[in-house]
Amino acid sequence: MTARPPTRETVTVTNPVLPGFHPDPSILRVGTDYYLATSTFQWYPGVAIYHSRDLIHWRLAARPLDRLTQLDMRGNADSGGIWAPCLSHDGEQFHLIYTDVKSWGINEAFKDSHNYLTTAPGIDGPWSEPVYMNSSGFDPSLFHDDDGRKWFLNMVWDHRPGRNPFAGIVLQEYSPAEGRLVGPREIIFTGTDLKVTEGPHIYRKDGWYYLLTAEGGTSWEHAVTLARSRRLHGPYEVHPQNPLITAVDAPHLPIQKPGHASLTDTPDGQWIMAHLCGRPLTPRGECPLGRETALQALEWPEGDWPTLAQGGHHPAAQAQLPALPPHPWPEVPARDDFSGPALNPEWMTLRAPPEVLGVSLAEGGGLRLRGAESLMSRHRVSLVGRRLQSLHARLRTSLDFVPEDFQQMAGLSAYYDSRNWVYLRVSHDEVAGRSLNVTSCENGVYREHLPQDVSIGDTGPVTLEVTYDGPTFRFGYSTDGVAWHPIGEPFSAGLLSDEHCGGLSFTGTFLALTCQDLSGRGQTATFHWAEYTERRPQDGPAPGQTTLP
Repeated sequence: MTARPPTRETVTVTNPVLPGFHPDPSILRVGTDYYLATSTFQWYPGVAIYHSRDLIHWRLAARPLDRLTQLDMRGNADSGGIWAPCLSHDGEQFHLIYTDVKSWGINEAFKDSHNYLTTAPGIDGPWSEPVYMNSSGFDPSLFHDDDGRKWFLNMVWDHRPGRNPFAGIVLQEYSPAEGRLVGPREIIFTGTDLKVTEGPHIYRKDGWYYLLTAEGGTSWEHAVTLARSRRLHGPYEVHPQNPLITAVDAPHLPIQKPGHASLTDTPDGQWIMAHLCGRPLTPRGECPLGRETALQALEWPEGDWPTLAQGGHHPAAQAQLPALPPHPWPEVPARDDFSGPALNPEWMTLRAPPEVLGVSLAEGGGLRLRGAESLMSRHRVSLVGRRLQSLHARLRTSLDFVPEDFQQMAGLSAYYDSRNWVYLRVSHDEVAGRSLNVTSCENGVYREHLPQDVSIGDTGPVTLEVTYDGPTFRFGYSTDGVAWHPIGEPFSAGLLSDEHCGGLSFTGTFLALTCQDLSGRGQTATFHWAEYTERRPQDGPAPGQTTLP
């Protein structure tokens, strides 16, 4: 009689476990610690690394690319910058592979994508100066083989007319001693009929090399493919039940666009897949929270192919994960008075470090923004933002700003990219004096939404807010901190989404404090505090919340 495998306890978790803009997850385990790196695109510092000990509770542990010698994205296209980092560990140190995409476009032939390696003894650094790898494509990863050799992979971009631009997955050895790629490079996999083959990761198990890739593109056809070979260099045979995960045939599911995955195991040999996903407002509709990170459990018998633990190939909104000892982290305070030695890690800037953009912390508390270029700029924007992580959320802030004319502005914005944002701004009008208006940019078209500015007096702080209530958001203000006044009409949350923005962005909505001085005089705005809160909708548990079976 064949012995039955032991029954393992599970815990139910609501996906996504990292809500809001957290795409392209690269997950690994070091001892009993789990780490997960995600893309940051044009947002700075580059790469967000999260840490968990139970696969359920995650804390922001590191932002490794935090200086210009590692990453300078000034001038990068929207949704350029950091694409699909790969985090790995060779038993001695962490290795982070990342791409800095300088230029790209849906209909453009070329993609200038430069791949680098940085290392650190611990997750909190210090992270080394980057080692240049290549520029032949994007989605790089590093595989540490059992014999100690290291192998670099990426997809190859073919710009020539009439060719498949996703030309295949290329493999080349990396020499740590020489700090460069060495030996021949060869394409080991050209993908399946799903096409758009990218996001390679290699895993070794039971004498097989398993090659995990993303296919189908980044929208509704997104999928995860698995192939394997006895030899690292192939040939690779494709999973007989390919794709491993997709929602292309199930538009009704709340979790859509599953793809760009990575794998890790637990100490007792259970396997977990991290993958990106999107949550549309309506079936095949807009995803204003961007691409998020979800987890699924795998069944992976020895020597056999893995499958989703729940069966089939659809992503589970309620996933059954291995029950590990619970390890919650302290909650991030809702209110930030900007009194620390540096910006809290939830805040990010655009394309460069804060000090380069005129962003500084005031002595005794408060955030100072020295007015710079417009929100349409890709070079020097004085802006500090944080992810929107729920469609039931609010950001409030207290602002001191005394503009001298209409070219000086500061306030609160819901920001997607340089061509798509909505902005409650304080400025100076010749008739209304210091005043408010709601402005927007929709796919590059600028508007002012109030026929006349709303006067708020010549001096004194004004409190601003943006509130999301499901499918809509709107702005409000208070001049005394007690009486609140809505301003402007509600906007559709889907206005700031990849689907609405023409497929030219891969990020998600940010809520941002910002200041412009288009005259070049550098007028300064002071934000005394900011407070981000979420309320739980009535239709179920919040993403990442757990329930016992």
